[in-house]
Amino acid sequence: MAVSYATAFLDWLACAEGGRDQPAVWAAQAAGDPVAALGASGHVLDFDDTFLPGIAHLSAPVAPAALYVAAEIGATVEDMLAAYAAGFEAMGALARASHPALYDRGFHPTAVCGSIGAAVAAARLLEADEHTAVALAVLRAAGLRAAFGSDGKSLQVGLAASAGVTSARLAAHGATASRARIAGAWHDAYGGEWAEPDPAAPAIDENWIKAWPCCLQTHGAIECAAALDEIPDGPLTVIAHPVSRQAAGYDGVQTPLQAKFSIPYTTAYTLLHGPPDVGAFAALDADAQALAGRIEVTTDADLRESEFLLLAGHDLLAHTTAARGSPEHPLDADELAAKVRGLAPKLDGALDDARRPAADLLA
Repeated sequence: MAVSYATAFLDWLACAEGGRDQPAVWAAQAAGDPVAALGASGHVLDFDDTFLPGIAHLSAPVAPAALYVAAEIGATVEDMLAAYAAGFEAMGALARASHPALYDRGFHPTAVCGSIGAAVAAARLLEADEHTAVALAVLRAAGLRAAFGSDGKSLQVGLAASAGVTSARLAAHGATASRARIAGAWHDAYGGEWAEPDPAAPAIDENWIKAWPCCLQTHGAIECAAALDEIPDGPLTVIAHPVSRQAAGYDGVQTPLQAKFSIPYTTAYTLLHGPPDVGAFAALDADAQALAGRIEVTTDADLRESEFLLLAGHDLLAHTTAARGSPEHPLDADELAAKVRGLAPKLDGALDDARRPAADLLA
């Protein structure tokens, strides 16, 4: 099925409900930042939608900003989704134009670009000066890949959502800043390029709805492993694009969060048990850890960023160009509904009434 803004938002909302009891979320709530807590809850399972051309989770910072502000001002679901779509596309354009520069410099594009997308969404709802909100949001743009495999990953995304909302509130109260001047410094500071949304190439059309709750750059390896009927003897090799290795760089994992960012572990788990669900990362699987020791990861820059090969010696066992959930192989309506029900059974039809108060969703 084609991904719409409502589809992506509902997917994020289910992930937020499913992740609400995670330690990172409770920490943000206890620290007194409800927007950061909401942002962390939607990203902490690493099950939320992903925009591969920028390797960024566009909903992760934008949706919580849109939902929280819409609920605060008494806006409707329709108003919220319109603001969310604007922020989604603003963030997508910036992430696309700044890829792979952000990744190569060690930045986390979701967090770095997320404050800008969140600011656009919040400014639309608050009727604040959007240029000022964006300029102020750039001043707080931050986030590193080094946080992957820890609570820091979801928290830096939540902090990006919070920064965007704060920036829009500052603009609404009369603060000023030059977007042209600040955006002009984007390249010098981050190495990426500034960009505005292109209506002819909307980010939503290239958005993934994840089939499995782990780093997207493990999904092709998972699909390769799922294609096998038995576990081959001897050493195995996964070949991936270099950016996949950057994103999923853990080999000998020590925690379930690290396992979400490990190509050997997720491949081994799938060979043993089938593709992982949320419960698969509640604790480490000793058999998967042991089998992962037989799996080497190498890279090939000629592959697509979504492409993976699985080999035993020189024998090709499986080849995936784009895994389930990608625009090439999207989840169907039944699969998406099953994912939402599995994470949040009460969300069926949550966005069907455009006049419904957004505050109902937040509650």
